[in-house]
Amino acid sequence: MVSAKSAEQEKTLQDRLEHPQQENPSGGGRHAAGEDPVKRERILDGAKRVFMRSSFDAASMNDITREAGVSKGTLYVYFENKEDLFTALIARERNIIVNNVKQSLNGNEPIEEALHAFGVKLVTSITSDYTIRAMRTVLGVIDRMPRLAQRFFTATPENGYTVLKAYLDQQVSAGMLSIEDTEIAAKQFIDLAMAGMFKGRLFGMCDAVSAESIEKNVRSAIRVFLAAYGKTTGKE
Repeated sequence: MVSAKSAEQEKTLQDRLEHPQQENPSGGGRHAAGEDPVKRERILDGAKRVFMRSSFDAASMNDITREAGVSKGTLYVYFENKEDLFTALIARERNIIVNNVKQSLNGNEPIEEALHAFGVKLVTSITSDYTIRAMRTVLGVIDRMPRLAQRFFTATPENGYTVLKAYLDQQVSAGMLSIEDTEIAAKQFIDLAMAGMFKGRLFGMCDAVSAESIEKNVRSAIRVFLAAYGKTTGKE
């Protein structure tokens, strides 16, 4: 009788035989097991679609293999378990958001414009369907899976707060802002920009947040923030 482990290994081998021409982008031949970035992204894309349809508990690794079009053996070469896969997916999505908002904080732009672009992009991302679903997923299992919640909030070294803090540090050094604690100030601005929106989305009090509402919130947040920390204020 074939063991489950042997069957899984056979599936992994079969998957490799079915895709013998996966080349390393650097020209070094085939990728080692679990190191093909294209296949990894394919798995994460499939997992994202599954998690968007189902809760964390309802989603299965079998569902993800079918959605991603890979064998179960291949899936486990890349990810140890469902928690590992979910955490990797969150890290990828967070990196996309961080890279997007980081581009907004151009030190050459007026502070009002930089904060506006940052605030609109961040609030739009945080209140999106995918981000809200991901947060609800974590909250739903936090009591029995605290490690998942911990990994969710520490999946990447950078986030909206750290990126904004670094920008505020630069502006303080340049004499443009007067802030004693930029870590607190970064959190204050983000909370102001999301005021009344994030919790409403998280707890199902509203299905979506309009671009107009986000714009209004961010503009108000900038006025309050610069009234407290700005050495000079400009026209919006």
